[in-house]
Amino acid sequence: MDFDVVVAGGGPVGLMLACELRLGGARVAVLERLTEVDPTIKGGAITAPCAEALYRRGMLPALAEVQRQAMDRFHAFMRERNGGGLDGGDEGRGLGFVGHFAGIMLRADLVDRTEPGLGDAGPAAEVALVAQQDIERLLGERADELGVDVRRGVELTGFDADEEAVTVRTSHGTVRAGWLVGCDGGRSAVRKLAGFAFPGTDPEITCHQAVVEMTGAEDLKLGWTATDTGVYAYGPMPGRVVTVEFDGPPADRDAPVTPEDLQARLRRVSGVDVTITGVRTATRFTDHARQATAYRKGRVLLAGDAAHVHSAFGSQGLSLGIGDAMNLGWKLAAVIGGRAPEGLLDTYTSERHPVGSWILDWTRSQVAAMRPDPQSRALREIVSDLAGTVAGTTYLTARLNGAGVRYELPGEHPLTGRSTPDLELSDGSRLADHLHGGRALLLDLTDDPELRALAAGYAGRVDTLTAGCPSRPGLAAVLVRPDGFTAWAADAGVQAPTSTAGLAEALEEWFGVPGGVVAS
Repeated sequence: MDFDVVVAGGGPVGLMLACELRLGGARVAVLERLTEVDPTIKGGAITAPCAEALYRRGMLPALAEVQRQAMDRFHAFMRERNGGGLDGGDEGRGLGFVGHFAGIMLRADLVDRTEPGLGDAGPAAEVALVAQQDIERLLGERADELGVDVRRGVELTGFDADEEAVTVRTSHGTVRAGWLVGCDGGRSAVRKLAGFAFPGTDPEITCHQAVVEMTGAEDLKLGWTATDTGVYAYGPMPGRVVTVEFDGPPADRDAPVTPEDLQARLRRVSGVDVTITGVRTATRFTDHARQATAYRKGRVLLAGDAAHVHSAFGSQGLSLGIGDAMNLGWKLAAVIGGRAPEGLLDTYTSERHPVGSWILDWTRSQVAAMRPDPQSRALREIVSDLAGTVAGTTYLTARLNGAGVRYELPGEHPLTGRSTPDLELSDGSRLADHLHGGRALLLDLTDDPELRALAAGYAGRVDTLTAGCPSRPGLAAVLVRPDGFTAWAADAGVQAPTSTAGLAEALEEWFGVPGGVVAS
């Protein structure tokens, strides 16, 4: 066997998965068709679940530096826009909005941070303006540090899977591995070759995103603007434009995006006679929304866009894919290492498929609120009114940032199945500081030797930390899975037998039997 896992696709999701697998001890190869990071413009921001996942692996300082550089470019854009003057208000400082729904901006001052899931991410909540290429670059560096075999310029051409392994054929020869994971994008070769069903809805719009050089831009409105012919966006970086048109999908999605075409579309949607003199980068996308009915077929699995595709509105695609990688990585590594039965992999689809399904509907609803017909514009007005209230903005922001995600896990505690809050501990550290190694963590907040004794049987799989948490005095203990989600929690005052029994069940459920490997 050459590797435990071959990951097809070396974008952010494939690299994140490979890093998680390495943390779990698996031997991993990543096959990436491109020889370098694709410079074509993609997502320019991330939502909280993505930032949180990378924060939990110690990558927050690097993300913060990337965001600082992006903010410098934004400030320069605003100064240029304002004729060399100050940036101007909250909009200029980039502090006024937390995102958008269908191009309807969500004001930061209307978000109720006491809502569960909105005040729990710690410093990760401050990071958003990070481009997909930067995420890929940082994860590539991390993969190298962890010893992942990243093979650029190598394309998967086919594979044969049996009960024991997968033989992967590539443009540079054959590789044999125990498992194959397709992280190779919306047109996934792995998904197609394996025969995964991929139902969904067909596209109805044509969108373009580009960074251009142009004249006449002073009459373009900043941010998102709905017009009689569609929707467009200008900024937040110099020359960045987006057009959304509802005249059907493109005849040829792969045709080159020309300056003439971009200019005509931007003029048509905005009503402003801009002149595009140069194109630095441009892409075309639609709103087709599809999802694999299952994420696993035997020894072949899917993650990221290979498992689900949708429009880019809301910037949730990368967070969704990174969440897949965090969920699958530790589970597959545990199965490979004999620390968990193969049945653990069934929870990958059962936990992540509902999240993907919801995001597909979320993006569909944004398209509905963007259409230029009278009925849709009436709906848009109502959504805009709701977005002008605390309750409405809080709801939309919570959904945008994944606050509603809760896996159906055993246990009745409010934290169970949710992303664990980034608790500030009495020693000055935060919860995320103790998750860098990719292992589970039993956080004992009441110095309970019985709980720690149970976790001791899982040395190497479950770390143990005893500390106080002044901000949550009622919380006694939390068992945090490697992906940062709560497997079990107990409040102070719960009788010891009940508490220890619940922890013992959760430990065995997720990390096998104490003291050894498990049978498949």
